[in-house]
Amino acid sequence: MPIRTNRGRAAVYRRLWGWPLRSPRHLMGTLVILAILVTALGIVLPKVVGKPQAKAAPTTGTTTSVTATPPGVAAPVPTSNLPTRLSAPLATPTTAAPNGDAVRVAKEWAAAWVNHPAGITSEQWLAQLKPFTTEEYLPVMASVDPANIPATKVTGEPVVGTSYTSSVQLTIPTDGPKLAITVVNTNAGWRVADYDQAS
Repeated sequence: MPIRTNRGRAAVYRRLWGWPLRSPRHLMGTLVILAILVTALGIVLPKVVGKPQAKAAPTTGTTTSVTATPPGVAAPVPTSNLPTRLSAPLATPTTAAPNGDAVRVAKEWAAAWVNHPAGITSEQWLAQLKPFTTEEYLPVMASVDPANIPATKVTGEPVVGTSYTSSVQLTIPTDGPKLAITVVNTNAGWRVADYDQAS
Protein backbone atom coordinates (compact mmCIF):
# COMPACT_ATOMS: atom_id res chain seq x y z
CA MET A 1 0.00 0.00 0.00
CA PRO A 2 1.55 3.37 -1.00
CA ILE A 3 2.40 5.93 1.67
CA ARG A 4 0.10 8.93 1.24
CA THR A 5 0.76 11.12 4.31
CA ASN A 6 3.74 13.26 5.26
CA ARG A 7 3.80 11.62 8.65
CA GLY A 8 4.22 8.20 7.05
CA ARG A 9 7.05 9.41 4.80
CA ALA A 10 8.88 10.96 7.77
CA ALA A 11 8.69 7.66 9.62
CA VAL A 12 10.17 5.82 6.63
CA TYR A 13 12.97 8.39 6.28
CA ARG A 14 13.70 8.12 10.02
CA ARG A 15 14.00 4.36 9.70
CA LEU A 16 16.38 4.66 6.72
CA TRP A 17 18.65 7.25 8.38
CA GLY A 18 18.49 5.53 11.75
CA TRP A 19 19.39 2.08 10.42
CA PRO A 20 23.23 2.61 10.58
CA LEU A 21 22.95 3.71 14.21
CA ARG A 22 21.00 0.72 15.43
CA SER A 23 24.08 -1.36 16.19
CA PRO A 24 27.86 -1.25 15.73
CA ARG A 25 27.54 -3.93 13.06
CA HIS A 26 25.14 -1.78 11.02
CA LEU A 27 27.48 1.23 11.38
CA MET A 28 30.54 -0.73 10.23
CA GLY A 29 28.63 -2.17 7.29
CA THR A 30 27.51 1.32 6.25
CA LEU A 31 31.07 2.68 6.47
CA VAL A 32 32.42 -0.21 4.37
CA ILE A 33 29.76 0.36 1.70
CA LEU A 34 30.52 4.10 1.64
CA ALA A 35 34.26 3.44 1.28
CA ILE A 36 33.61 1.06 -1.64
CA LEU A 37 31.36 3.64 -3.33
CA VAL A 38 33.91 6.46 -2.94
CA THR A 39 36.71 4.26 -4.29
CA ALA A 40 34.60 3.14 -7.26
CA LEU A 41 33.66 6.74 -8.05
CA GLY A 42 37.31 7.78 -7.86
CA ILE A 43 38.22 5.12 -10.42
CA VAL A 44 35.25 5.45 -12.76
CA LEU A 45 34.71 9.23 -12.89
CA PRO A 46 38.10 10.18 -14.42
CA LYS A 47 37.56 7.60 -17.16
CA VAL A 48 34.04 8.84 -17.92
CA VAL A 49 34.81 12.57 -17.73
CA GLY A 50 38.17 12.33 -19.52
CA LYS A 51 41.50 13.96 -18.71
CA PRO A 52 41.90 17.72 -19.20
CA GLN A 53 44.34 18.74 -21.89
CA ALA A 54 47.73 19.95 -20.69
CA LYS A 55 48.33 23.69 -20.94
CA ALA A 56 51.47 25.01 -22.59
CA ALA A 57 54.00 26.24 -20.03
CA PRO A 58 54.85 29.96 -20.06
CA THR A 59 58.15 30.80 -21.69
CA THR A 60 60.42 31.68 -18.77
CA GLY A 61 63.62 29.99 -19.83
CA THR A 62 62.11 26.50 -19.53
CA THR A 63 61.17 24.60 -22.65
CA THR A 64 58.61 21.83 -22.40
CA SER A 65 57.08 19.84 -25.17
CA VAL A 66 53.41 18.94 -24.69
CA THR A 67 52.69 15.78 -26.60
CA ALA A 68 50.19 13.05 -25.98
CA THR A 69 51.86 9.96 -24.58
CA PRO A 70 50.32 6.51 -24.80
CA PRO A 71 49.25 4.92 -21.50
CA GLY A 72 52.09 3.26 -19.61
CA VAL A 73 54.78 5.43 -21.23
CA ALA A 74 56.55 8.01 -19.11
CA ALA A 75 56.03 11.64 -20.06
CA PRO A 76 59.10 13.53 -21.34
CA VAL A 77 61.11 15.39 -18.73
CA PRO A 78 61.06 19.18 -19.18
CA THR A 79 64.43 20.59 -20.16
CA SER A 80 65.84 23.91 -19.09
CA ASN A 81 68.45 26.21 -20.57
CA LEU A 82 69.00 27.98 -17.24
CA PRO A 83 72.45 27.55 -15.65
CA THR A 84 72.76 24.98 -12.89
CA ARG A 85 73.91 25.90 -9.39
CA LEU A 86 77.26 24.21 -9.91
CA SER A 87 77.93 25.56 -13.39
CA ALA A 88 80.82 27.64 -12.03
CA PRO A 89 83.84 25.61 -10.85
CA LEU A 90 84.28 25.33 -7.10
CA ALA A 91 86.90 27.66 -5.66
CA THR A 92 90.10 26.01 -4.50
CA PRO A 93 91.11 26.93 -0.94
CA THR A 94 93.72 29.66 -0.87
CA THR A 95 97.01 28.82 0.75
CA ALA A 96 98.22 31.30 3.34
CA ALA A 97 101.00 31.77 5.85
CA PRO A 98 100.36 29.86 9.10
CA ASN A 99 98.17 31.86 11.44
CA GLY A 100 99.85 32.51 14.80
CA ASP A 101 96.59 32.03 16.71
CA ALA A 102 96.02 28.67 15.01
CA VAL A 103 99.49 27.45 15.99
CA ARG A 104 99.03 28.71 19.57
CA VAL A 105 95.65 26.93 19.89
CA ALA A 106 97.17 23.69 18.56
CA LYS A 107 100.01 23.90 21.12
CA GLU A 108 97.62 24.54 24.02
CA TRP A 109 95.33 21.73 22.85
CA ALA A 110 98.28 19.31 22.66
CA ALA A 111 99.41 20.37 26.17
CA ALA A 112 95.91 19.65 27.49
CA TRP A 113 95.78 16.33 25.57
CA VAL A 114 98.96 14.98 27.23
CA ASN A 115 97.94 16.29 30.69
CA HIS A 116 96.26 13.24 32.24
CA PRO A 117 97.70 12.49 35.67
CA ALA A 118 96.63 9.30 37.42
CA GLY A 119 93.10 9.50 38.78
CA ILE A 120 91.86 12.19 36.34
CA THR A 121 88.34 11.54 35.10
CA SER A 122 87.28 11.75 31.46
CA GLU A 123 85.12 14.79 32.33
CA GLN A 124 88.06 16.65 33.88
CA TRP A 125 90.32 15.82 30.94
CA LEU A 126 87.63 16.90 28.46
CA ALA A 127 87.13 20.18 30.36
CA GLN A 128 90.81 20.99 29.68
CA LEU A 129 90.30 20.42 25.94
CA LYS A 130 86.95 22.22 25.64
CA PRO A 131 88.28 25.81 25.23
CA PHE A 132 90.40 24.68 22.25
CA THR A 133 88.02 22.19 20.56
CA THR A 134 85.08 22.75 18.20
CA GLU A 135 81.63 21.97 19.58
CA GLU A 136 81.14 19.31 16.89
CA TYR A 137 84.36 17.48 17.81
CA LEU A 138 83.80 17.43 21.59
CA PRO A 139 81.48 14.36 21.47
CA VAL A 140 84.21 12.46 19.59
CA MET A 141 86.77 13.43 22.23
CA ALA A 142 84.36 12.31 24.96
CA SER A 143 84.80 8.73 23.72
CA VAL A 144 88.57 8.81 24.43
CA ASP A 145 89.78 7.33 27.71
CA PRO A 146 92.67 9.51 28.98
CA ALA A 147 94.23 6.46 30.68
CA ASN A 148 94.91 5.01 27.21
CA ILE A 149 96.88 8.04 25.98
CA PRO A 150 100.54 6.96 25.60
CA ALA A 151 102.05 10.47 25.85
CA THR A 152 102.69 12.58 28.96
CA LYS A 153 104.37 15.72 27.57
CA VAL A 154 104.93 17.77 24.43
CA THR A 155 108.57 17.48 23.34
CA GLY A 156 108.88 20.05 20.54
CA GLU A 157 107.42 22.90 18.52
CA PRO A 158 104.55 22.45 16.02
CA VAL A 159 105.50 21.78 12.40
CA VAL A 160 102.99 23.24 9.93
CA GLY A 161 102.06 20.95 7.07
CA THR A 162 99.44 22.78 5.01
CA SER A 163 98.01 26.18 5.80
CA TYR A 164 94.92 27.82 4.32
CA THR A 165 93.02 30.95 5.24
CA SER A 166 90.43 28.91 7.18
CA SER A 167 92.35 25.82 8.33
CA VAL A 168 95.84 24.72 9.33
CA GLN A 169 97.20 21.17 9.53
CA LEU A 170 100.27 20.60 11.69
CA THR A 171 102.11 17.97 13.70
CA ILE A 172 103.30 18.27 17.27
CA PRO A 173 105.88 15.86 18.74
CA THR A 174 105.25 14.25 22.14
CA ASP A 175 107.09 11.67 24.22
CA GLY A 176 104.65 9.20 22.68
CA PRO A 177 103.32 9.45 19.12
CA LYS A 178 103.29 12.67 17.10
CA LEU A 179 99.93 14.44 16.99
CA ALA A 180 98.56 15.38 13.56
CA ILE A 181 96.16 18.21 14.36
CA THR A 182 93.72 20.14 12.16
CA VAL A 183 92.76 23.61 13.40
CA VAL A 184 89.87 25.51 11.76
CA ASN A 185 88.73 29.11 11.94
CA THR A 186 85.25 29.26 13.57
CA ASN A 187 83.01 32.06 14.81
CA ALA A 188 84.55 31.50 18.25
CA GLY A 189 88.11 31.72 16.87
CA TRP A 190 90.61 28.99 15.95
CA ARG A 191 89.62 25.57 17.29
CA VAL A 192 90.85 21.97 16.88
CA ALA A 193 88.46 20.06 14.60
CA ASP A 194 90.37 16.77 14.24
CA TYR A 195 93.50 14.95 15.38
CA ASP A 196 95.25 11.68 14.80
CA GLN A 197 98.29 9.97 16.28
CA ALA A 198 100.97 10.10 13.59
CA SER A 199 103.99 7.78 13.60
